[in-house]
Amino acid sequence: MRIGINPEKEKSDINIDSYHRVVIPVYIPNLKEEYFKDGLKILKICIESLLLTIHNKTKISLINNNCCKEVSDFLESTYNLNENVDQLLHSKLNLGKVNALYSSIKSNLEPLITISDADVMFLPNWQSEVENIINTIPQAGMVSPVPSSKAYSSRYLYSSLFYGLFKAKLKFSNVVNPEGMLNFQKSIGRDSMYNENHLEKYLTIENSKTKAVLGCGHFVATMRSDVFKFSPIEVCKHKIVSGSETQYIDKPNDRAGFLRLATLDNLAYHLGNKLEDWMLIDLEKTKSSNHINLALDTLSKPKPISKIGYFMGKIFHELLIRRFKKLFFKYKGMTKEY
Repeated sequence: MRIGINPEKEKSDINIDSYHRVVIPVYIPNLKEEYFKDGLKILKICIESLLLTIHNKTKISLINNNCCKEVSDFLESTYNLNENVDQLLHSKLNLGKVNALYSSIKSNLEPLITISDADVMFLPNWQSEVENIINTIPQAGMVSPVPSSKAYSSRYLYSSLFYGLFKAKLKFSNVVNPEGMLNFQKSIGRDSMYNENHLEKYLTIENSKTKAVLGCGHFVATMRSDVFKFSPIEVCKHKIVSGSETQYIDKPNDRAGFLRLATLDNLAYHLGNKLEDWMLIDLEKTKSSNHINLALDTLSKPKPISKIGYFMGKIFHELLIRRFKKLFFKYKGMTKEY
């Protein structure tokens, strides 16, 4: 039996006071296995660094992807003690990274959504620099605070390449922070990801207002929510492999006509699964910094590349990046092996 009318029907519009949401799925099933031993310590650095570096128009969603009790208790405490952390989703099943992300992405209204692994340390100014690129390049749909000089070779940069060739300046620029790329290389357990030329120059896109690195990874990146209108309808059937992030993150961004970029400076660290002393030292530096987190007054409306531009970019990517890369790079001033 129902009596009366639900009062929410008379005020059904959803109003939010934030425009940027950070979504972090967490999967730490135990603290005993070597791989997960330092997982909680790394997670605490991730969350604390994030809370220290966001502005007041930011909300955080944490996804408990079948974590052990110690981690679940920490997530619950974080949710209860921090106003910015307004969502904590619990699952007794490991949904996989993509499904965990989409459980929040598809149910929130913020126009900007940062997706992040749980082993990222956020540095001062990451948010302002990322938002500045999105705001001054309305075609940008995916921007990471971690640049890579090898990101140009990734697939699904067709819209980005078209914009760089016909709407802006595409050129090689001096790497601002080569140490950041070396740290990333070390964090994923590789010794020779970058050669000396990669640490000296990266391919950048520049318009009259700003400059950004072409391409980026997806372990931490800020997306326009419009991107996900082009995502697959089907639920992802893989936890983390089989190109799931490419299909559900990279490809939709490109097909939507948006650019995939990164900041010039390295403004976040991928920590990996082993706690090191420098991580705690850098976290203390962030705590003691005079960094002020300022929100944007207005956010530019998205301005995607046309479908024709996307397909032209696809052709030029095959020709200039795949088949005739040496000649194209030489034309752009890169005479060294790259």
